[in-house]
Amino acid sequence: MRANSEIHVLVVDDKRGSREALQKMIAKEGFRVSLAHDAETAAEMLGRDPANVVITDLRMPGMDGISLLKQIKRKSPETEVILISGFGTVEAAVEAMREGAYDFLTKPLERMVVHKAIAKAVEKQELLRENADLRAQLQSLRDESGLIGNSAPMWRVKELIRQVAPTSATVLILGESGTGKELVASAIHATSDREGKPFVKLNCAALPETLLESELFGYERGAFTGAVARKEGRFRLAHQGTLFLDEIGEMPLTLQPKILRVLQEGEFERVGGTETLKGDVRIIASTNRDLERAVAERLFREDLYYRLNVISIRLPSLRERRSDIPLLVEHFVQRFAVKNNRPVRAFSREAVELMSNYDWPGNVRELENTIERAVVLSRGEILMAEDLPAHVAKGERPAEERPVGADAHVVSIPVGTPLAEVERRIILETLRRAGGDKSAAARQLGIATRTIYRKLDQAARAKAE
Repeated sequence: MRANSEIHVLVVDDKRGSREALQKMIAKEGFRVSLAHDAETAAEMLGRDPANVVITDLRMPGMDGISLLKQIKRKSPETEVILISGFGTVEAAVEAMREGAYDFLTKPLERMVVHKAIAKAVEKQELLRENADLRAQLQSLRDESGLIGNSAPMWRVKELIRQVAPTSATVLILGESGTGKELVASAIHATSDREGKPFVKLNCAALPETLLESELFGYERGAFTGAVARKEGRFRLAHQGTLFLDEIGEMPLTLQPKILRVLQEGEFERVGGTETLKGDVRIIASTNRDLERAVAERLFREDLYYRLNVISIRLPSLRERRSDIPLLVEHFVQRFAVKNNRPVRAFSREAVELMSNYDWPGNVRELENTIERAVVLSRGEILMAEDLPAHVAKGERPAEERPVGADAHVVSIPVGTPLAEVERRIILETLRRAGGDKSAAARQLGIATRTIYRKLDQAARAKAE
């Protein structure tokens, strides 16, 4: 924050007594003060000696305060204008704020009120300047990867992407949910010699086991009920490009040998077919599971694990790279202000400090959702601490992520409810409290993500019957 002596305040009032009273009031706080007896003179003075803050009377002969405000905002948008009047009305205040005034004060003026208004106006300028610096830094850091961050862990990730992208090596991306694994996969494809070719994605946990094989390899006409025509699978669609297998740790054991065959031989057959097909596909996989542990527990094939783990990239959690949070906040504020047609241009120091101190169990995805919510609910140009969710401001986890007994949400289920219905209600409520994030819900329930899909599918079929 700059010293008060570095802040220039221009007072504009046609009454000499009012000008000089304001000058003494403001000078006592250490600000540099200039005086103008009318709006035309003030405009000339600003051309020679720009001011940080202009305090102008509303009613003056010739150009009035509103007209001067419009001219200042047109020529110098960063200058903050405070309008004063002895005839303050709601209509005048509303018009002044609509035209960009920082504040509207009514006479007689109190020294502390004036000082607070100037201090707040200068603070807003400082925040906008700091955010502009962040935007410039953000722009300078943008590269082909699209990853945002200047911390040491993120530089290591970017360097690995630069090294592996030009090769054909299989890549395994590791990291917690919400860290940006799909973004890394996309960056590897976009900076490889396969750029311009298909980038095909498949979430291995999003489909029941019976459908996953046909989605991966395709099927022949008549392979099963409803297969009225041949359909190409994701491997075929990704020919000469990249196939991203998200949540590979959720892939059923029965399918894993077929994935291993594709990786080793580049061969596969459609479901219900006998023709061996070849595919030139680069595989990038990701998981938030501990695959070494899964191998030890015989939930994942050891040979497939080593074939996938040619090159591994571990994405840091957001709490491991807190220095990147201001850059990420700036990026999301810009994006969601435009998307939601909101006037937010910056965020307060207190808000970013609270966000930097929070642990973000949902990582970048949780931060992104939090910023969109805050931008939508914000009432001005500055995103303030009070715009953040209470759990972020307090540095606590949301209630749905706390263990039972720590004010956890309770689901009431009558005695005698069928077990299938109990499971369905618990899963749906956990999903709702997890914001629809199935991986987070699965972690809270202690089950695999695939189990959520299977249980809900079974419940839907039972209900239909």
